[in-house]
Amino acid sequence: MVKATPHGQVLVAAFYRFSHLDDYRERRERLQQSCQDLGLLGTILLAEEGINGTVAGPEKGVRRLLERLREDPRLADLQAKFSWAAEQPFYRMKVRLKKEIVSLGVPGIDPRSQAGDYVAPEDWNALISRDDVRVIDTRNDYEVHLGSFEGAEDPGTRSFRDFPAWARENLDPARDRNVAMFCTGGIRCEKSTALLKQMGFENVFHLDGGILNYLETVDPQDSLWRGDCFVFDNRVTVDHELRQGDLEVCPACRMPVTAEDRASPKFELHVSCPKCFDRLTPERRESLLERARQIELAAERGEKHLGSR
Repeated sequence: MVKATPHGQVLVAAFYRFSHLDDYRERRERLQQSCQDLGLLGTILLAEEGINGTVAGPEKGVRRLLERLREDPRLADLQAKFSWAAEQPFYRMKVRLKKEIVSLGVPGIDPRSQAGDYVAPEDWNALISRDDVRVIDTRNDYEVHLGSFEGAEDPGTRSFRDFPAWARENLDPARDRNVAMFCTGGIRCEKSTALLKQMGFENVFHLDGGILNYLETVDPQDSLWRGDCFVFDNRVTVDHELRQGDLEVCPACRMPVTAEDRASPKFELHVSCPKCFDRLTPERRESLLERARQIELAAERGEKHLGSR
């Protein structure tokens, strides 16, 4: 179910499914056209291992797309997490071909046969509150910085491809008998559990549907989630009610900009933030300033510039 909300008219659906799609290349153009016909914007990744996407648009169009995807028996069990946005959070529609629908970079990982045990949102609190369970946030460091589950470990990884190295250095099958992992929508933690299974871990769990499913299912007063959840679109974050947060992203590095960032001497409005200030070239800085000028000119004309939030 989608939480009823007065805060937006655009339905956002995040979905993925690990499944053997040997015809994924042939599906791209047809899927791209279908999304455009339904008035949807967003990004969908296709690979031999399955599909991963987030799209937004009219509710009827979003639901029709999911119906069409599920007509393929290999995607019949495709699940989606829904939320609302006050305006369209994407600029364009892109269907891309990839080697992996989420890049881990480890050969031989197959979540279709190796994944750990799914844990329903209703049962997640009890699991992660146990003393014998090690709880790992598999997301990137900047995502964890904005919010996470109470007591969860932050691996401090810059990207998901860094997670295997962290796991090899910090986790031990003989010591860590129970490991629970989570991510935004479920796809990264599902692949992470397959990695740990390959490494010899026996009792590995992951949050079914990820944080978004938990926020949609669990009442805030019973929640162990703290902070906001980063999402990969122009909403930047959503709160426990799946409402858009008040953060923006840095135009240079696309990382979320916090109040602490804005107070830094390395923050420059419309240009950079402390995370990218030292590596910004003069050419890139001038390009960003020109982009900011174009956004302001478009606003004066009453138009929406493609690069504006």
